Amino acid sequence: MVVDFLNTVDHEAHTDVLDDPEAWRNWLATHGLTDGEDVRAVRSALRAAAGDAVAPATASASVTVKLTGGVPRLVAADVAGAVLAAASRLAVRGEWRRVKICPAGDCRWAFFDRSRNRSRTWCSMQVCGNREKARAWRRRSEEQLGDRVDE
Repeated sequence: MVVDFLNTVDHEAHTDVLDDPEAWRNWLATHGLTDGEDVRAVRSALRAAAGDAVAPATASASVTVKLTGGVPRLVAADVAGAVLAAASRLAVRGEWRRVKICPAGDCRWAFFDRSRNRSRTWCSMQVCGNREKARAWRRRSEEQLGDRVDE
């Protein structure tokens, strides 16, 4: 749910689910959540915490700890609290560092790094990783060509 929430903004398509009331209602219904305040601030802060340098870095929401059936649970009244509670569970389990933002400037898609050593960089090696490797190859080729012309 956390990654899904972070991806309610799509930088490549220039869309934001929060700007479309019907799409936002559908997103909330799909996740069984209710709307709340400061949703954009929570999303921006979580994106910053996951590595999106463009986003601001602070937000908060109310979360309650309930003991139900002998098991403590984090309970929230709205989407902001639910997403922050889910992010907190990831942090407690030591998995928050697996939530990453693709470094491609035209992408910035959030993803969960399932690699064994947590070394995945790109949201997709077939798309963003391939594009970046192609750009790097072109830069190196152009530099080598420039070196040859200078000689």
